[in-house]
Amino acid sequence: MTRWAMVIDIDKCIACYSCFIACKDEFWDNDYPPYSLGIKRLDQTLIRLIKRERGKFPHVKVAYMPVFCMQCADPPCAKVAKNNAVYSRVDGVVIIDPQKAAGQRDIIEGCPYHVVSWNDEKRIPQKCTFCIHRIESGKVPRCVQACPSGAMIFGDLEDEQSEVSKLVKSGLAEPYHPEYNTKPSVYYLNLHRMTKYFIAGNVVFKDTDECAEGVEVTLMNEKTGENKTVITDSFGGFEFDGLDTDVVYRLRITYTGYAPKELSLKIERNDIYLGNIFIEKIQ
Repeated sequence: MTRWAMVIDIDKCIACYSCFIACKDEFWDNDYPPYSLGIKRLDQTLIRLIKRERGKFPHVKVAYMPVFCMQCADPPCAKVAKNNAVYSRVDGVVIIDPQKAAGQRDIIEGCPYHVVSWNDEKRIPQKCTFCIHRIESGKVPRCVQACPSGAMIFGDLEDEQSEVSKLVKSGLAEPYHPEYNTKPSVYYLNLHRMTKYFIAGNVVFKDTDECAEGVEVTLMNEKTGENKTVITDSFGGFEFDGLDTDVVYRLRITYTGYAPKELSLKIERNDIYLGNIFIEKIQ
């Protein structure tokens, strides 16, 4: 049986807002009964873009993440709705019935992702429908159609040959806030850019004051004992990303002919940029 799903690659999102604009154009003042009524022209959207800046100059990283209804298999909004105003179709798409949901602001509070908005003109809660009116016509959601970078991939999760199914089964695509246990149908690639932290720096040969290319840098998680090793680039740069917070890491730098160097670092909900790290030649 078909279950519609989407995978979004955060690496490919360039914050062009094409998805945002296309969604607004699709739903502003347009009714698609029995699934939705038109949203307001101003002060209401069905999709938003989250921005996250990490690091500090000169090592700064920025990522963007489109967020909208996760089309949960176990939708919390349905649990607070009355009169079956929120229901799941057999294909997994969650619908807020615009007639039954009139006046039910509690549906907004029921969503842990905060993607249900209130239309004070029509007095109804509204959210993304995966453009189910387009899907039923053999088209993809409007945001997917509009994305110029190919960051949004749409398909049938139950079809083993579909790209979304392969990405989810591979473990590369992850749910946002898995602790909510809502069994969402929207997944993300490279989610660590929004939820994890990095340690980075540059290694320099102290005797020549030159960038240390080809140096081995190892990072050990002192809690789990897990090791990761990278080799510095032509600028002496290295980076370890996807790290957890509230963990102590031990950084070890080794290069033939130079004294090894070790640092103990603790991530406390912040990225760490170490700047230049000088290693000394063994006499």
